[in-house]
Amino acid sequence: MPGAAGILNLPAALAAAIRAHAAELPALEVCGLLGARDGRLCSSYRAHNVATTPARAFLMEPAGQIAVMKTMRALGEELAGIYHSHPATAPEPSPTDAALAAYPGVAYLIIGPWPDCELRAWRWDGTRFHSLALVLR
Repeated sequence: MPGAAGILNLPAALAAAIRAHAAELPALEVCGLLGARDGRLCSSYRAHNVATTPARAFLMEPAGQIAVMKTMRALGEELAGIYHSHPATAPEPSPTDAALAAYPGVAYLIIGPWPDCELRAWRWDGTRFHSLALVLR
């Protein structure tokens, strides 16, 4: 979850999980959710991308997304982030990402392009994305 100073502290294990997910399907956008407990990121959950053009966009499968949210609630977690990959473009929010962003205040992590896979973090304020400093811990 983004801190007030525009910093996102991301456990190295979660960064590794996101990188591994992107590496499994390098030509497609992968996506998932991040859970937090007591204000600290603690879990990553993969989601199935059902976009009609998964090489250029992501759309989480609704039933799977709901199931993950129920799991997080049962574990005492809250939604703190959404991640996805950009296989061939910079890890910056696209116009499609902005049009579909639905959770103001949570972190949006984007990894790409393949094979370098730079991981960058953003916060959606309901209108636009703001860059966050990403600190791996």
